[in-house]
Amino acid sequence: MKTITPWPSFPALHRVHSTVIPFPPQTQTLLFPQATFLPSSPKPYINPNPIPKKPSGSLALTLKPVPQLSGHPNTSDSGILFREKILYLENQLNVDSHKALHLNPDFRSAPLSSVKSVEQCLSSMGIERSAIGRILDMHPKLLTSDPDYDLYPIFDFLLNEVGIPFPDIRKCIIRCPRLLVCDVDGQLRPTFGFLTGLGFVGRNSITCHTALLLVSNVEGTLLPKIEYLQSMGLSYDEVVTMVLRSPGLLTLSVQNNLVPKVEYFLREMKGDVVELRRFPQYFSFSLEAKIKPRHRLLVEHGIWLPLSAMLKVSDGEFNARLLEMRLRSAGGR
Repeated sequence: MKTITPWPSFPALHRVHSTVIPFPPQTQTLLFPQATFLPSSPKPYINPNPIPKKPSGSLALTLKPVPQLSGHPNTSDSGILFREKILYLENQLNVDSHKALHLNPDFRSAPLSSVKSVEQCLSSMGIERSAIGRILDMHPKLLTSDPDYDLYPIFDFLLNEVGIPFPDIRKCIIRCPRLLVCDVDGQLRPTFGFLTGLGFVGRNSITCHTALLLVSNVEGTLLPKIEYLQSMGLSYDEVVTMVLRSPGLLTLSVQNNLVPKVEYFLREMKGDVVELRRFPQYFSFSLEAKIKPRHRLLVEHGIWLPLSAMLKVSDGEFNARLLEMRLRSAGGR
């Protein structure tokens, strides 16, 4: 065997019958039999270390490199992200996820970051996480709201147009979370204009206690109540005075609250509408739990009290006053 080493800078040349056959550059030593120096005819070159051909077709698919798994979950996995969002909603905010998905189907595709942005917005207004959870559970629509477009304009309206102090914004929202799902131009501002025209200005201005009136529709809710009170024989100005003294009147249902209490007062208690005008807070007390039981006790013992004296005191004070009046009545006989 004779060893032939390729030339360092140029391909090795094998001359046979004045024909030049180039050999590919090789780093390893090539061995040729002695007889190959005088062949009868040229022979093709065979690489002793062939390079495997790249597989194709379905075979190529089976040989694709397997990606290395890291210690972190794949962030593109929608299932993992969805579960993370649901767990955050239930464990951190105590929100019913089934209810949220049912009432707000868009929440299914919303990222967790959108929920956190809403939480951060409400937190910036002084609302604690426990209250935020209750608000979101009550109004799942908020889970997919845009704070800059949907929420901050409401806070700006309450602060700068209604004039509610910043520390009281939290109280407004906790008392009436529905404020957060109302449109400023379509709902809040028109109602605020109506209320200010009615007399909610100056010392009667809207506060955190009466801000819930802003969510009421003027035509469908507020006006029918004013008209019903007028139907009792009261003038518009008298009704306005009643409403300013007891704003809760505008939050009560006409059919379920005002009508039954007026009928009981006029028919059973033989009252005068003038007394209702003087004490509009009468409508804020429960008919079944307070008005009827106390009135029946007074009738049973032949005692009469004005509405304010009958209803404003606690049960203990009422019973003590009733006993005192009975003893006084018995002593005078």
